[in-house]
Amino acid sequence: MPQLGETVAEGKIVKWFKSAGDAVKPGDNLFEIETDKTSMEVPATSAGTLSEIRFQVGEVAKVGAVVAVISGAGLPASVPAAAIKPAAAPARAAAPVAISQATPMPRTIPLDPFREVRTPERNFGPAKLPGGAFTTPLARRLASERGIDLSRVTGTGPHGRIVASDVEKAAPAAQAMATGASAAQVKALYAGIAYEEVPLDSMRRTIAKRLIEAKQTIPHFYLTADMDAGRLIAMREEANAAAPNDKDGEPAFKLSLNDFIVKAWAAALQRVPAANAVWAEDRILRFTHSDIGIAVATEGGLITPVIRNSEVKSLTAISAEMRDLADRARVRKLMPNEYLGGASAISNLGMYGVREFSAIINPPHATILAVGATRRAPIEAEDGGVKFISQLTVTLSCDHRVVDGALGAELLAAFKSFVEKPVTALV
Repeated sequence: MPQLGETVAEGKIVKWFKSAGDAVKPGDNLFEIETDKTSMEVPATSAGTLSEIRFQVGEVAKVGAVVAVISGAGLPASVPAAAIKPAAAPARAAAPVAISQATPMPRTIPLDPFREVRTPERNFGPAKLPGGAFTTPLARRLASERGIDLSRVTGTGPHGRIVASDVEKAAPAAQAMATGASAAQVKALYAGIAYEEVPLDSMRRTIAKRLIEAKQTIPHFYLTADMDAGRLIAMREEANAAAPNDKDGEPAFKLSLNDFIVKAWAAALQRVPAANAVWAEDRILRFTHSDIGIAVATEGGLITPVIRNSEVKSLTAISAEMRDLADRARVRKLMPNEYLGGASAISNLGMYGVREFSAIINPPHATILAVGATRRAPIEAEDGGVKFISQLTVTLSCDHRVVDGALGAELLAAFKSFVEKPVTALV
């Protein structure tokens, strides 16, 4: 199983192009693999006979695992699987521990959660909740350990007191609603209700893992700004109207609003270089070029192919590259170097009519720009009257470890200036 990027640890076999016993030569496609981000065909690097297939279609193999054996290429067909597995590292000898026989070892007593155990608290009697109900010490401790809100528990003890058994009855529902609920616990809540189970593929599992990691470990803050996109829209319409025809009589290009936004964001990162950076645990990496990831919706979830050196590319080059990357992303044909890395990202939901939203930062990025739809909005004119503009609302999500409030505001202001005076982003 080949290495397909530093963050890829495994791949799923989705197709074999050869069968056991087939002759292969260098360059012949052997199998197709699917990772969390892409799918690709893996060719043979040696000539010989495909004598053994060790991972079938649908099975997942770790990077570096032997998925097949080609005999006649330095490995005879009779070599057993165990013979080519890497030798296990020798066990590390544990350091001797001196134990004094005069000092008895502490004895651990398993805790029975159903037995009333007194803890060193000053008040061992029933406690009264704000709502008026009383609770026992054991019920309070169990509720604290399991994250259960006692104000939502009905007591069955004397005078409505909440006892341990009441907390035990409330635990399954509380656990099922928690983040770490098991599939069985969640399904138990919907017993008797019709639903369809959709298994998670590797891409959706990775997205879920990374989103939890991002929200739990990145100190997000958000900055929102309105801007007048009238000039930008007019420039786009003028450029598309002036597009020459190709040999088939069709316009040679058709620029989207997002192409202009990418160009403006690239220019803003150049104007505020301190924000053109990512978090690297014990340091910050600041970049020379504006490498921007663009969120693309696929059937399995979002993927962010990267347009590199965006600040030096023309609008038509950005448009053509984005179309190609998006088309291949939707069929999982991107190579790792096309979606890994980048300094920042853009997520645009304007085409769905979304006015504004906040996006989750894609680590190790320190920023992501959420772009909404343009709309006609009234504002005060210079003469005190009212005029309508094509208003665009964007929200910048920042990692406070890299970009503080003032720096984020400076970056957003730079972007606004390029949107409202788009010709300045092109010079």
